[in-house]
Amino acid sequence: MERVDVTILGRDYSLACPPEEKAALLSAVRLVDQRMLAIKGAGKIASNERIAVMAAIQIANELLSMRAPDGPLGNVALGDFKGKIESMNDMLDEVLGTAV
Repeated sequence: MERVDVTILGRDYSLACPPEEKAALLSAVRLVDQRMLAIKGAGKIASNERIAVMAAIQIANELLSMRAPDGPLGNVALGDFKGKIESMNDMLDEVLGTAV
């Protein structure tokens, strides 16, 4: 595992991931950070926790739209996504466990 230091919404996090997944992780971090900054910039939500939830909902909605039968990923196996999401959840649990 490789340590990757990232910043999301102005907060620093240290994540661990296999070297071959580093580029994908950094892309995911950029997407989450951009989404959270946009939500914060709209000025309607102040709590970082609520901003994170709203960003997660927006990203999940996009994923589900793509996975819809008529979406571009309609025929992709759910197991592939599930494994990646579980891996990301494990990384988030590790970071949030040390941040609290």
